[in-house]
Amino acid sequence: MRLRSPEFYRRPSRRRGTNLPRLGRTVAVLVATVGLFATAACSDAPVDNAASSSLSASASTPAPNSAASSSSVAPVPLACGAKQLKELTLRQKLAQLLVVGVQNTADAQQVVKREHIGGVFVGSWTDLAFLKDGSAKKLSQSQKIPLMVTVDQEGGRVSRLKSLGIDLPSARQMAKDNTPEQVRALAKEAGKKMADLGITVDFAPSADVSDQPDDTVIGDRSFSNDPDTVTAYAGAFAQGLADAGIMPVYKHFPGHGHGSGDSHTGAVTTPPLAQMQNTDLVPFRNLLKDPGTAGVMVGHLIVPGLTGPSTPASISPAAIGMLRSGKKYNAPAFNGVVFTDDLSGMQAITDKYTIEQAVLKAIIAGSDIGLWLTTDRVTSVLDSLEKAVSTGRLSEKRVDRSVVRILKAKGVVDCA
Repeated sequence: MRLRSPEFYRRPSRRRGTNLPRLGRTVAVLVATVGLFATAACSDAPVDNAASSSLSASASTPAPNSAASSSSVAPVPLACGAKQLKELTLRQKLAQLLVVGVQNTADAQQVVKREHIGGVFVGSWTDLAFLKDGSAKKLSQSQKIPLMVTVDQEGGRVSRLKSLGIDLPSARQMAKDNTPEQVRALAKEAGKKMADLGITVDFAPSADVSDQPDDTVIGDRSFSNDPDTVTAYAGAFAQGLADAGIMPVYKHFPGHGHGSGDSHTGAVTTPPLAQMQNTDLVPFRNLLKDPGTAGVMVGHLIVPGLTGPSTPASISPAAIGMLRSGKKYNAPAFNGVVFTDDLSGMQAITDKYTIEQAVLKAIIAGSDIGLWLTTDRVTSVLDSLEKAVSTGRLSEKRVDRSVVRILKAKGVVDCA
């Protein structure tokens, strides 16, 4: 994320008998340098050539030479979120990187009180009294940093809130029967009902491109097998959620629609990266040109030409690096919140890794939030993450960048 560049001074007339212009130049260089480092500290990318050129130009520009001008020097702005980061311990920062499934109100209250996690997930097994009686809202409001209260509410087969009167047709059916504008209105209506229950994040829409039969792993969860149609309808659905104050999350990057199987039951391989450029990756490329507040969920997908032969994208530095930079698929850089798909209930991950290993690998790879289904091992996951920082496997600056993205998504900070 970028901060505004420091303002530099115009060349004044020289006063005879003083060397304050030289001092002014020194001050300008120092101000520019500090500002540049503050910007770099809030970015995943190294300082680029444009920033270096700006620094070089400012260094050659003399500063005002009057004594009065020194009192008008604007203070160097803090890096985005620096104040909030200082108020958190390392463990509290790491806890913001976790969203876990809860069984009921008591389960949610206990884990939030014990470890101050960043969010909770409402699954098919969750007692929905947690939402109906206002407990989710109250629990979030009781925290210094509000919770992400998350859910899978796509419509069709994936309607976790159907019993509460929140239901939509499947993505495929919506695209068949409605215009994108109508889908936006439907999503907004559903989003308002979710917001009333205290939900803040919906893991929807699916941006997968697929012609699979309706009842397969993606199937009718995809709007279409045409990438442009998916772009139009997924974008409309996401905008409708955002209109209602719900954070949408596009999934499953880099595209599950033409995968070899179901990551719930084992490893899934997609077509080669080169082949995905004109199909599965198109919606992500287009939708992330202006993502707004949307997040992205990365799937447990092995992508030939990108992740290697056995590493799912959700824990792959190459895959998440591609999403962050936009390189390799000709897209804009993405600096929003990156979620993993579930790390505890899908065999594409659990066949190889414990939850502690999986979360650590995901965070090291560049994800902001590790998602899984129970509260049982939150403490051991946090212990593992703390140990990784202490041994140098995980940089605290890297953690800070994720925390700032999360705080921005929660509305705690609003800097650029």
